[in-house]
Amino acid sequence: MASSTAPNVSGSPELWPALLLAEWEPTRATLHMWMQIVGKISLKLKPHVNHWWQTALHFNAHGLTTNAMCYRDRFVEIAFDLVNHQLLIRSGGKEKRMPLITQSVADFYQDIMSELRALGIDVSIWKMPVEIPDPIPFDQDDIHRTYDREYVSRFWRVLTTLQPIFGAFRADFLGKCSPVHFFWGSFDIAVTRFSGRRAPEREGADSITREAYSHEVISAGWWPGGGAVNDAAFYAYAAPEPIGYRTAKARPEKAFYHRDLNEFILMYDDVRTAADPGQALKNFLESTYEAGATLGRWDRESLEAPRPIEKAG
Repeated sequence: MASSTAPNVSGSPELWPALLLAEWEPTRATLHMWMQIVGKISLKLKPHVNHWWQTALHFNAHGLTTNAMCYRDRFVEIAFDLVNHQLLIRSGGKEKRMPLITQSVADFYQDIMSELRALGIDVSIWKMPVEIPDPIPFDQDDIHRTYDREYVSRFWRVLTTLQPIFGAFRADFLGKCSPVHFFWGSFDIAVTRFSGRRAPEREGADSITREAYSHEVISAGWWPGGGAVNDAAFYAYAAPEPIGYRTAKARPEKAFYHRDLNEFILMYDDVRTAADPGQALKNFLESTYEAGATLGRWDRESLEAPRPIEKAG
């Protein structure tokens, strides 16, 4: 496969800050719920796209955005400005700004719905969070209410460091591939490659899972941790998983297959403290993909770029 065009990312603390889950979990949990509210608005206003891609948030210069959503005869966009710590709502030449501050999920929900109505946008969403244990309806959640700017800034620096590397990895693939996007349900950055073949239907799968894995995929991403992995980590998996994948050799050496999660894991701290963090991440992405694509008998010659694209000028 062609060598990645990923930028040469140094190991400086500014670019790869520490982000221990235990230190910022109250803020992470609050931000997660706020992003779920915005994500559900996007889900309501956008037409369905295969594999639920329309629901994801996307990168802009200051944070994560819904991109343009159609409401009747105009567009509306909602964006988390994680640099200036604001929520921006734009529509019809008007803009509303909500400061991101310590406040409950219930208050955030009421505020954003009020600002949308002030712009003439009346949208209702299912108020129950998803993909978390013990969910509390948004308008009743007075428990999650912490917003620490320092940790949100670290979180954003991590995302801005990772996005170009994941983006370059995506650029090396000629077949169908997702954008590098942020899923508000699982709270992770992800990029997914497709073989082009349909996958066997999963027994007992719900409609969301059935659609997400209707075709063969190899997916990779990063999330702040939680559940079976108690700190920030990179992941990679193949679905359906080919025989021999879990015993394949992933790079760098500290990467391992997590048998409870059925995916390869590489802890974020093991990357950020490496001599060359960018190369360590690149090795993880490439080795886990190559193992899955080879064992899964993907048509790699047709799907992979033969050489990096030279930039003009």
